[in-house]
Amino acid sequence: MTRTTILEPSWTLVHQGGRAELVADHSVVVEEGRIAEIVPGRLPGEQNRIDLTGQLLLPGLISAHTHTALGSATRGLIEGGRSYGPPAVMLESLSDDDIDALTQYNLAEILRAGCTTQVEQSLTLGHAKSYVRVASNWGVRGYPSTMLPSFSSMLPIWFGDDDAVTGSSAGTIAQIEEYLAWARTVQGAEGDRIRPMIAPHGPETATPETLDAILAAAKELGTGIHTHLATLPSDAERMKRLWGKGPVEWVGDHGWYDVPLLGAHLGGWEPETDAPYLAAQPNFTFVHCPSGAGAGSGEGRQPYIEALGAGINVAVGLDTHSNDMVENAKLAVLYGRLRYDIIHDSSPVPVKRPTVWDMVDSVTVNPADGLQRPDLGRIEAGALADLTSIDVSGLLVGAGTAGPEPLNNLLYANGTMVRTVMVEGVLQVHEGRLVIADEGDVMRRGAAVVERLWKDLEAQGWFTPTER
Repeated sequence: MTRTTILEPSWTLVHQGGRAELVADHSVVVEEGRIAEIVPGRLPGEQNRIDLTGQLLLPGLISAHTHTALGSATRGLIEGGRSYGPPAVMLESLSDDDIDALTQYNLAEILRAGCTTQVEQSLTLGHAKSYVRVASNWGVRGYPSTMLPSFSSMLPIWFGDDDAVTGSSAGTIAQIEEYLAWARTVQGAEGDRIRPMIAPHGPETATPETLDAILAAAKELGTGIHTHLATLPSDAERMKRLWGKGPVEWVGDHGWYDVPLLGAHLGGWEPETDAPYLAAQPNFTFVHCPSGAGAGSGEGRQPYIEALGAGINVAVGLDTHSNDMVENAKLAVLYGRLRYDIIHDSSPVPVKRPTVWDMVDSVTVNPADGLQRPDLGRIEAGALADLTSIDVSGLLVGAGTAGPEPLNNLLYANGTMVRTVMVEGVLQVHEGRLVIADEGDVMRRGAAVVERLWKDLEAQGWFTPTER
């Protein structure tokens, strides 16, 4: 028997004629996990239907860069200047049950805020396995991967001397091979919702040998590369010294742009040369992370408006500390407008003042295109029914009724306004509540692990006073 659900929002962002358009009072028919049709008005009949009056229906939001398990343990504590390094290293020693509890807590937040797909760079292979266990149980769509080298192995390379970098090949290649052996076992799992990628930490902790090994792994998996790219200016300077080129062009010499490449941050790029170079790479997506270093500190040097101005495909990622995809998309636009107003007359490259359409594209169709998934990131007949509805009419976000320009209302929204989330037509959030797990139990289990972690950090003196 065909499973049919009809969604009845006040507004729907549909994909037609190759672009997104807003339509009012249409019905979206979901059958067997896909969008069957979008029709004007309300359909008669006895089919299962969900009333979304006052809400905007969007494609399921996509985070193009996450480290899921780390978020809740450091949120509200790194904003005063503490490093997330000690908590991250400590997480590597947790039991499977404990890391699963943290993964569940953070993934519950990510889902609750409307994000149906995550491009995940777990700190360790154990964390990646945890992500797949939880995502599989909850029906989440994920592109899991392990940071290569793993977080604790990466730190002495990234912050060590040049010999630490040049001598790192053997250890990193061994971790690549270990990761690949596991990735082969889960590739295409859960009805193809699980698609492992290869995710090196970044070229700053790589060698020519490891760059080539990463490309070979990417070609085998067929899903592309997910990495930090040109994170800091100091990284770029060291790469020039060691390898003769900055990170953006250096990875190109090793074929990384021959496959889908999602590169986060670009804080150390050289805009006058790297902007046109990246704009000419059809497989490249820049991932902007407004909350990457904690609340209010993620914009920094990240060239969101420069990438838009160059015509680069731009996505937004949760990164680590904020799991609110709506909030991060909004911050990208608000920070971007502020930067535009400050630098547009003096910028050495073209910049674009971001719009709400840029905001929505950066968490829907753009990351879907970066992943080469024409069945995601858009509401059109035949696409997968990964869908998110957001209240744009209620208190604090609207006017008591759905207004005539609902995308602008998203600038007043956050993840708590998300009302419905589904992946392939299966509800995970309904009427603003998680329905694929007990929220209270998820919170209690996650809190217990974090409290033990904080106790250990306190014993290490990590909770030093911060500035007033």
